[in-house]
Amino acid sequence: MPRRKRENLPLESSTGNYPSKRRKHSHFESSSSNRLASSSSSSRKWVFSSEDYSDCADTIVVVSYNILGVENASNHLDLYSNIPRRFLDWGRRKRLILEEIDSYNASILCFQEVDHFDDLDDLFQNNGFKSVYKGRTGEANDGCAIFWKDKLFSLLHQEDIEFQKFGMRHNVAQLCVLEVNNNNPESDTCKLTAEEQSTKNKRFVIGNIHVLFNPNRGDIKLGQVRLLIDKAYKLSQEWGDIPVILAGDLNSVPQSAIYKFLSSSKLDIQSHDRRNMSGQLEIRPNHREFRSKYVMMLGCF
Repeated sequence: MPRRKRENLPLESSTGNYPSKRRKHSHFESSSSNRLASSSSSSRKWVFSSEDYSDCADTIVVVSYNILGVENASNHLDLYSNIPRRFLDWGRRKRLILEEIDSYNASILCFQEVDHFDDLDDLFQNNGFKSVYKGRTGEANDGCAIFWKDKLFSLLHQEDIEFQKFGMRHNVAQLCVLEVNNNNPESDTCKLTAEEQSTKNKRFVIGNIHVLFNPNRGDIKLGQVRLLIDKAYKLSQEWGDIPVILAGDLNSVPQSAIYKFLSSSKLDIQSHDRRNMSGQLEIRPNHREFRSKYVMMLGCF
């Protein structure tokens, strides 16, 4: 088997700093309410926010889910050796995915490993969603997709990131600018006058990414995340310093260098092993909690 050519390290400097701003009425975090949690499977381990967002005018629910590409699963059965093959059947799984997502009354969906996009698009269109899709480059047949409730939001801008163009493998990411519909009866903006609405348009950036899996290439992972953050921040500034929501499968564990970079917007890479910035190598093979790709996010303006 030929050895892979070693990639150049994607980072140009030892540190990366991005403005980290706390914005009133613009909070997004991994959490859920009792109502949402009770509607899902009792096996879900929810993380509840300790902050009070009762004063937020509008609330949205963002769900991010790696739905497992059928081809990926078929080509790597060693990773799913304890799962009966019938559970990987797409006809069965797409129905269960729809049932799972329906239980959360989500406003926005961010999916990774999507290799049956047309099927999903048809299913979620019936539930009032619109969507955009970006396939991975290279030989893979899956990609990322963002869905949003058509009655709640309008798409103002969309762009994709092909990391291969930057020497960082064939993974991809998506960025969209969404605006809350003023005529949505579920939003307080519909109660404003036309003049007030023109100055109170609620817009935000939503990002979706599937980071490289390889546990030994933390440098590539960090480069992909850093590029996404950089482009999301620039897009936010171009549209008037609007809030940013980032979702996706980061293939990293909590407390890892990549996680710290996301939470603090800075990282001294000289103090970390570039090969293991995701923390995956420190997880025992039989410990599977870090492999969970499911995240629910509540956000409010």
